[in-house]
Amino acid sequence: MDELIKLLKTKGVLKSDSITSALWNVDRADFVRKEEKIFAYDDVPLPIGHGQTISQPYTVVFMLELLEVKKGQIVLDAGFGSGWQSALLSHIVGEEGKVFAFEIVKELCSFGKNNLKKYPRLEKNISFFCESAKEGVPGIPDRSLDRIIAAARMREVPEVWKKQLKEGGIMVYPLKESIFKEKKKTEGIFEKQEFPGFVFVPFV
Repeated sequence: MDELIKLLKTKGVLKSDSITSALWNVDRADFVRKEEKIFAYDDVPLPIGHGQTISQPYTVVFMLELLEVKKGQIVLDAGFGSGWQSALLSHIVGEEGKVFAFEIVKELCSFGKNNLKKYPRLEKNISFFCESAKEGVPGIPDRSLDRIIAAARMREVPEVWKKQLKEGGIMVYPLKESIFKEKKKTEGIFEKQEFPGFVFVPFV
């Protein structure tokens, strides 16, 4: 993991201490299939079955840096797959924070949840949903979420996400071949930035 962290810093994508700490404490090798463990510290996406991947570390870190997650925040993680990103988020938000993790592929939902059992302290900060995130987090009021991140390519951003995001909150998601960052200024008004040149599996 040391070499991977050095590589991500050399590439200029890894900047914040909180994400660096999360990478040190959440071993990517614990979130890949047995046959892929030899490649766990390579900066490449790896298959986890059912047409899905654990994303390239560069991409994960790029999106987390854009998300600007802080301790104590509440985060929606759409498409948790292997569980690695959810674990990283849980480490960053700490015991005062919360991660709502969604995965629609039942087999991957089980895979990710089982991987998180290796990290009981992080697991207890996460609520898992084996369903689509397109309806948002059930049972919470509008303007409850500090951050929203999606791991798969979107066709459009669900309106409920915009409603559940707090003012000043940030969404990061893939759309077409770009990553977008949206910051909620006031209700219905978002500041949007585009970062092109990425490839993702489709959002289901």
